[in-house]
Amino acid sequence: MGQAGLAQDQKGARRRGAWICFQDESGFSLLPVVRGTWAPRGQTPVLRHRFSWSRMSMAGVLAYRPDRSRAKLIFQTKPGSYNTESLITFLTQLRRHLRGKPIVLIWDGLSAHRSKDMKAWLATQQHWLTVEALPGYAHDLNPMELVWGNLKATELANLCPDILNDADTAVHTGLHRIGSSYQLCFNFLDHTGLRL
Repeated sequence: MGQAGLAQDQKGARRRGAWICFQDESGFSLLPVVRGTWAPRGQTPVLRHRFSWSRMSMAGVLAYRPDRSRAKLIFQTKPGSYNTESLITFLTQLRRHLRGKPIVLIWDGLSAHRSKDMKAWLATQQHWLTVEALPGYAHDLNPMELVWGNLKATELANLCPDILNDADTAVHTGLHRIGSSYQLCFNFLDHTGLRL
Protein backbone atom coordinates (compact mmCIF):
# COMPACT_ATOMS: atom_id res chain seq x y z
CA MET A 1 0.00 0.00 0.00
CA GLY A 2 1.45 3.35 -0.98
CA GLN A 3 0.63 6.86 0.20
CA ALA A 4 -2.09 7.14 -2.49
CA GLY A 5 -3.73 3.90 -1.31
CA LEU A 6 -3.76 5.13 2.28
CA ALA A 7 -5.24 8.48 1.24
CA GLN A 8 -8.03 6.67 -0.62
CA ASP A 9 -8.74 4.47 2.43
CA GLN A 10 -8.82 7.56 4.66
CA LYS A 11 -11.51 9.16 2.48
CA GLY A 12 -13.53 5.95 2.56
CA ALA A 13 -13.01 5.68 6.32
CA ARG A 14 -14.40 9.19 6.82
CA ARG A 15 -17.46 8.40 4.70
CA ARG A 16 -18.19 5.19 6.61
CA GLY A 17 -17.33 6.56 10.06
CA ALA A 18 -14.55 3.96 10.30
CA TRP A 19 -11.62 3.82 12.69
CA ILE A 20 -8.17 3.75 11.05
CA CYS A 21 -6.21 1.10 12.95
CA PHE A 22 -2.50 0.30 12.84
CA GLN A 23 -1.78 -3.20 14.22
CA ASP A 24 1.44 -4.95 15.21
CA GLU A 25 2.86 -7.65 17.48
CA SER A 26 5.94 -7.67 19.69
CA GLY A 27 7.32 -9.73 22.55
CA PHE A 28 9.13 -9.60 25.86
CA SER A 29 10.86 -12.07 28.14
CA LEU A 30 12.73 -12.33 31.43
CA LEU A 31 15.87 -11.09 29.68
CA PRO A 32 16.22 -7.37 30.43
CA VAL A 33 15.98 -4.68 27.77
CA VAL A 34 19.38 -3.09 28.48
CA ARG A 35 19.43 0.70 28.35
CA GLY A 36 21.98 3.29 29.41
CA THR A 37 21.41 4.64 32.90
CA TRP A 38 22.94 6.77 35.66
CA ALA A 39 25.02 5.48 38.57
CA PRO A 40 27.37 6.99 41.13
CA ARG A 41 30.87 7.62 39.79
CA GLY A 42 32.97 4.46 39.91
CA GLN A 43 29.97 2.13 40.46
CA THR A 44 29.15 0.38 37.21
CA PRO A 45 25.47 -0.63 37.15
CA VAL A 46 24.99 -4.42 37.15
CA LEU A 47 21.82 -6.18 36.02
CA ARG A 48 21.20 -9.49 37.78
CA HIS A 49 18.57 -11.56 36.01
CA ARG A 50 17.38 -15.08 35.40
CA PHE A 51 18.73 -16.31 32.07
CA SER A 52 15.40 -17.54 30.72
CA TRP A 53 13.99 -17.57 27.21
CA SER A 54 10.39 -17.73 28.48
CA ARG A 55 8.47 -15.25 26.38
CA MET A 56 5.17 -13.48 26.18
CA SER A 57 3.75 -11.70 23.17
CA MET A 58 1.84 -8.46 22.79
CA ALA A 59 -0.63 -7.51 20.10
CA GLY A 60 -1.66 -3.89 19.85
CA VAL A 61 -3.66 -1.46 17.77
CA LEU A 62 -3.44 2.30 17.61
CA ALA A 63 -6.92 3.36 16.47
CA TYR A 64 -7.62 6.85 15.16
CA ARG A 65 -10.77 8.68 14.10
CA PRO A 66 -10.17 10.13 10.61
CA ASP A 67 -10.98 13.65 11.89
CA ARG A 68 -8.28 13.30 14.62
CA SER A 69 -10.91 13.73 17.33
CA ARG A 70 -9.95 10.54 19.17
CA ALA A 71 -7.21 7.96 19.51
CA LYS A 72 -7.21 4.64 21.37
CA LEU A 73 -4.55 2.07 22.19
CA ILE A 74 -6.00 -1.43 22.41
CA PHE A 75 -3.69 -4.26 23.40
CA GLN A 76 -3.47 -7.81 24.69
CA THR A 77 -0.69 -10.01 26.04
CA LYS A 78 -0.42 -13.79 25.93
CA PRO A 79 2.14 -16.54 26.59
CA GLY A 80 3.99 -17.75 23.50
CA SER A 81 3.53 -16.30 20.03
CA TYR A 82 0.58 -15.05 18.04
CA ASN A 83 -0.72 -17.20 15.22
CA THR A 84 -3.70 -16.94 12.88
CA GLU A 85 -6.18 -18.28 15.42
CA SER A 86 -5.11 -15.97 18.26
CA LEU A 87 -5.02 -12.96 15.90
CA ILE A 88 -8.57 -13.68 14.75
CA THR A 89 -9.61 -13.72 18.41
CA PHE A 90 -7.80 -10.40 18.95
CA LEU A 91 -9.51 -8.80 15.92
CA THR A 92 -12.91 -10.05 17.10
CA GLN A 93 -12.29 -8.43 20.49
CA LEU A 94 -11.08 -5.26 18.74
CA ARG A 95 -14.42 -5.01 16.94
CA ARG A 96 -16.29 -5.29 20.24
CA HIS A 97 -14.00 -2.71 21.84
CA LEU A 98 -14.71 -0.25 19.00
CA ARG A 99 -18.46 -0.95 19.36
CA GLY A 100 -18.89 -2.60 15.97
CA LYS A 101 -17.85 0.48 13.99
CA PRO A 102 -16.18 -0.16 10.61
CA ILE A 103 -12.41 -0.56 10.76
CA VAL A 104 -9.65 0.04 8.22
CA LEU A 105 -6.84 -2.19 9.51
CA ILE A 106 -3.26 -1.53 8.43
CA TRP A 107 -0.65 -4.17 9.24
CA ASP A 108 2.59 -5.75 8.03
CA GLY A 109 3.31 -8.93 6.09
CA LEU A 110 3.58 -11.34 9.04
CA SER A 111 2.90 -14.88 7.84
CA ALA A 112 -0.13 -15.19 10.16
CA HIS A 113 -1.60 -12.10 8.46
CA ARG A 114 -1.29 -13.79 5.04
CA SER A 115 -2.24 -17.37 5.94
CA LYS A 116 -4.95 -19.25 4.08
CA ASP A 117 -7.14 -19.39 7.20
CA MET A 118 -6.73 -15.65 7.83
CA LYS A 119 -7.64 -14.80 4.23
CA ALA A 120 -10.72 -17.02 4.48
CA TRP A 121 -11.80 -15.39 7.74
CA LEU A 122 -11.18 -11.85 6.41
CA ALA A 123 -13.35 -12.63 3.38
CA THR A 124 -16.30 -13.22 5.74
CA GLN A 125 -15.72 -9.94 7.65
CA GLN A 126 -15.79 -7.42 4.81
CA HIS A 127 -18.98 -5.80 6.12
CA TRP A 128 -16.95 -4.19 8.93
CA LEU A 129 -13.25 -4.81 8.22
CA THR A 130 -11.05 -3.52 5.40
CA VAL A 131 -7.41 -4.66 5.50
CA GLU A 132 -4.42 -2.96 3.91
CA ALA A 133 -0.84 -4.26 4.03
CA LEU A 134 2.08 -1.98 4.71
CA PRO A 135 4.82 -2.10 2.07
CA GLY A 136 7.61 -4.54 2.82
CA TYR A 137 10.35 -3.18 5.10
CA ALA A 138 8.21 -0.16 6.02
CA HIS A 139 7.99 -0.64 9.76
CA ASP A 140 8.69 3.08 10.14
CA LEU A 141 5.18 3.75 8.75
CA ASN A 142 3.53 1.88 11.63
CA PRO A 143 3.03 4.01 14.77
CA MET A 144 2.70 0.81 16.84
CA GLU A 145 6.45 0.30 16.39
CA LEU A 146 6.94 3.55 18.31
CA VAL A 147 4.62 2.31 21.06
CA TRP A 148 6.79 -0.80 21.52
CA GLY A 149 9.96 1.33 21.48
CA ASN A 150 8.58 3.73 24.09
CA LEU A 151 7.47 0.86 26.33
CA LYS A 152 10.84 -0.92 26.08
CA ALA A 153 12.73 2.32 26.76
CA THR A 154 10.64 3.15 29.84
CA GLU A 155 8.82 0.44 31.84
CA LEU A 156 10.88 -2.49 30.49
CA ALA A 157 14.25 -0.71 30.48
CA ASN A 158 16.72 -2.63 32.69
CA LEU A 159 13.83 -4.53 34.30
CA CYS A 160 14.99 -7.85 35.79
CA PRO A 161 11.80 -9.64 36.87
CA ASP A 162 11.83 -13.03 38.59
CA ILE A 163 8.69 -14.23 36.82
CA LEU A 164 6.92 -13.35 33.57
CA ASN A 165 3.90 -12.05 35.51
CA ASP A 166 6.08 -9.22 36.85
CA ALA A 167 7.14 -8.27 33.32
CA ASP A 168 3.51 -8.55 32.17
CA THR A 169 2.47 -6.13 34.93
CA ALA A 170 5.12 -3.65 33.77
CA VAL A 171 3.90 -4.02 30.16
CA HIS A 172 0.30 -3.31 31.16
CA THR A 173 1.39 -0.29 33.23
CA GLY A 174 3.35 1.12 30.29
CA LEU A 175 0.67 0.51 27.68
CA HIS A 176 -1.98 2.09 29.91
CA ARG A 177 0.34 5.10 30.34
CA ILE A 178 0.74 5.46 26.58
CA GLY A 179 -2.93 4.87 25.81
CA SER A 180 -4.06 7.47 28.34
CA SER A 181 -2.28 10.23 26.39
CA TYR A 182 -4.00 11.32 23.17
CA GLN A 183 -1.03 13.61 22.56
CA LEU A 184 1.46 10.74 22.68
CA CYS A 185 -0.71 8.54 20.42
CA PHE A 186 -0.96 11.34 17.84
CA ASN A 187 2.78 12.13 18.18
CA PHE A 188 3.55 8.53 17.18
CA LEU A 189 1.31 8.88 14.11
CA ASP A 190 2.81 12.25 13.18
CA HIS A 191 6.33 10.80 13.49
CA THR A 192 5.54 8.32 10.69
CA GLY A 193 4.76 11.21 8.32
CA LEU A 194 1.28 9.80 7.61
CA ARG A 195 -1.81 12.00 7.82
CA LEU A 196 -5.42 11.16 8.59
